[in-house]
Amino acid sequence: MIDLSRILTDSLPIVRETGLWIQGMVEAISEADIQYKGTNDLVSYVDQQAENRLKTGLSQVFPEAGFIAEESASGQEDIGDGYYWVIDPLDGTTNFLHRLPVYAVSVGLMYKKQPVLGMIYEPNRDELFYASQGHGAFLNGKAIRVSATDQLAKSLLATGFPYYDFSYQDRYLALLKSLMQKSHGLRRMGAAAIDLAYTACGRFEGFFEANLKPWDVAAGKIIMEEAGGRVTNFSGGEDVIFKGEIIGAGPIFEEFLSTLQEHWES
Repeated sequence: MIDLSRILTDSLPIVRETGLWIQGMVEAISEADIQYKGTNDLVSYVDQQAENRLKTGLSQVFPEAGFIAEESASGQEDIGDGYYWVIDPLDGTTNFLHRLPVYAVSVGLMYKKQPVLGMIYEPNRDELFYASQGHGAFLNGKAIRVSATDQLAKSLLATGFPYYDFSYQDRYLALLKSLMQKSHGLRRMGAAAIDLAYTACGRFEGFFEANLKPWDVAAGKIIMEEAGGRVTNFSGGEDVIFKGEIIGAGPIFEEFLSTLQEHWES
């Protein structure tokens, strides 16, 4: 049996140091450094070097674990039931490249295809969110909980807009219209890891997004759950990491999910 608490303790400095290194590179990036992986899918040497830093450090902490990482992803659909680090070295790359201070390092550890440990570090506010299975969720050492608000009408929600797959745009816009009328409003931060972390600590009452990858949500899912939230796919099922869609909330979850399902075909 592995010691998750020890792995978490040893991993947190690596995640934070990587985030601080990223922060120090903000003014060094130029347009010439930007590459396109696809439509509106940006990457730079900062993402790539941050990933290498994380892999090097985490391999020393837990050498038995494999890796699923954004900038070197391949074959994640074939992973087994063992331990895997799931890494987004810079969630919110577009924000970072535009010098918008909303981005994070996101690292999860999965076992049997479900996250058991998660860390999200947002360097602009020096906020380190983390959790391990059965031990609660924390922000800079203090325990966090999801919002106690139990009505969608009193909730502030977070989401992410389609940016390269627009096949579901019409139903998404219909859902946005409905949620605008039923809540305090919606926010689009541009980094799913931050959306999940902020929902875990009660800044948002709920979050949903489609067309995501495992590294977008692995860390945030376990942090949300350990903070008392519920996280599923749009059908209410547990397959979130590889399904590509996620909805998470505290007491408003059922009302939130029901509203989403009125406008979404799974």
